[in-house]
Amino acid sequence: MRATVIHGERDIRLETVPDPVLSTGGDAIVRVVAACVCGSDLWPYRGIAPTTEPHRIGHEFVGIVEEVGEAVETIAVGDFVIAPFYDCDNTCVNCRNGVSTSCLNGGWWGSDDRLGGFADGAQGERVRVPHADGTLVATPEMPTDAQVPGLLTLADVMGTGHHAAVSAGVTEGSTVVVVGDGAVGLCAVLASKRLGASRIVAMSRHADRQALAREFGATDVVEERGDAGVDRIRSLFDGVGADCVLECVGTKESMDQAIRSARPGGMVGYVGVPNGGPELPVRTLFNRNVGVNGGLAPVRGYIEELLPGVLSGAIEPGRVFDVQLPLTDVAEAYAAMDERRAIKVLLRP
Repeated sequence: MRATVIHGERDIRLETVPDPVLSTGGDAIVRVVAACVCGSDLWPYRGIAPTTEPHRIGHEFVGIVEEVGEAVETIAVGDFVIAPFYDCDNTCVNCRNGVSTSCLNGGWWGSDDRLGGFADGAQGERVRVPHADGTLVATPEMPTDAQVPGLLTLADVMGTGHHAAVSAGVTEGSTVVVVGDGAVGLCAVLASKRLGASRIVAMSRHADRQALAREFGATDVVEERGDAGVDRIRSLFDGVGADCVLECVGTKESMDQAIRSARPGGMVGYVGVPNGGPELPVRTLFNRNVGVNGGLAPVRGYIEELLPGVLSGAIEPGRVFDVQLPLTDVAEAYAAMDERRAIKVLLRP
């Protein structure tokens, strides 16, 4: 089959690789219907995270089950399934505690699993899923082609944006600021609206993303950054800041922006993959009673909650995919994301 391999900085190739095979009894082979490029994929693409040897890449996919192991009980051949951006058994103590990203038996796409097999990267034609019953979520029926982008966001960005909102305590009537206008930030706007926020500020300097943020529920847009951005946010909220601030970037600057935009007693929900050394100013947090909560989003636990809204059209997170390309153009997909010519690129094998 064909799959994406990263060889080094800005060196993405579609190559012929071995077909996946069942090997442990509890696994499944999924034919990928749609995958995508994530903002975190750009760290190795840009050389920020060094690539020491060529390896498979991609961690978001939806598809149709083609084979299942003899021990698989809840997933069947022919099911349309959503896979979170990681493998988990969904039964260990950490999974039961709601932190499936720390599954004691789980792992990551594009690497050897803990069962002695290989979990293929998502940006390919097929993927072997190690813990099929725990990892995969089957839709009630075969979705339409138009529903596929929204379902794909449940593999990562919609669940991650939702995790930011949940971590910050967004609820009915909350005032919210979202730092970051990528796919996760835009989904965080949508999640905040879904949870009942009364006012949502999107921090964005890009007209196309501002427009989508407003359609997702943002009531205000702030373009300023740094001290000017903090002053602008505070001016919108009685001079003190917002109840909840969602940090969806992962840099030192974005974390500083988020913390200083929260009101005394407010909460920051952070989900941006750390890059550039963000640190917590504990004395500032202490003095202003600002809390920080979040981390690597356990999106597997949110799929069933968010799925009905996507299927019904009540929420449309799939609109973050503003470019769709065939898998053969995966190198262009990375370039478009890197050069900010696309919010998020969907790939069709």
